[in-house]
Amino acid sequence: MSKSKKTALITGSYGGLGTRFADIHAASGGDLILVGRVQTKLDAQAKEMEKKYHVTAHTIAADLSSPDAAQQIYNTCKENGWNVDYLINNAGYGGQGDFARERTMEQDLSMIAVNVETPTRLCKLFLPDMIKRGSGKVLNVSSTAATMPGPLQACYYATKAYVTSWSNAVSRELKDTGVTMTCLMPGAMSTGFANAGGLSDTALFANATDPTPVAQAGYDAMMKGKMNITAGLVGIQKIFMKLTPILPKKMLMDNVYNMQMRGSAKK
Repeated sequence: MSKSKKTALITGSYGGLGTRFADIHAASGGDLILVGRVQTKLDAQAKEMEKKYHVTAHTIAADLSSPDAAQQIYNTCKENGWNVDYLINNAGYGGQGDFARERTMEQDLSMIAVNVETPTRLCKLFLPDMIKRGSGKVLNVSSTAATMPGPLQACYYATKAYVTSWSNAVSRELKDTGVTMTCLMPGAMSTGFANAGGLSDTALFANATDPTPVAQAGYDAMMKGKMNITAGLVGIQKIFMKLTPILPKKMLMDNVYNMQMRGSAKK
């Protein structure tokens, strides 16, 4: 399947990995549907993409924590005749804090909505169209956090475990349909994620990597129809990930807890 003239819908398009995905796809000649919360930021990004790459960039402003967001996005595409060839579920966020004593109900339920509910709804809506056409690709952005429990980010780690498990199961269900689903599992990256989640001064993000090669690895894996791709691990992170399946669970959780404590970057 040629990348040229294919349209990619990217959620969380103007931040972190989203800008990289938009650049990568547009650089190949593909059109864009940019999705995010703030219309002015979407407009600025669309203008830049069209000027720089000579592609068409549509925008949809939506609050992805709303249960109606996915239907709004799908309806907008249908009403305008925009076919989605690639669906990149990139939007997501985390947040540091003790589940029972620091994190609010609103914070965690909103996170679950953005990280789990809306990507699920988008796939429920767009996948049948792709299957009917016999072509299409989905890239779901998960995290290496999916492979372990995450004290001080309990809900975030759990949402990413869902994304990976769900993506892998659906990828098998899509066999022989002409449609593929790929799961990208990045390590810690230098994006706005750490600042937004109160994680910038933690050991977890002390050696955060450049998101550009991570986005490229994810995009390339999607194009090849791979099921999973892990990217952005540096140094000791690679060793830690290999040890994760065999470490005693309590030892693993102690390690993750200590890495995510505020101020741990300086320890």
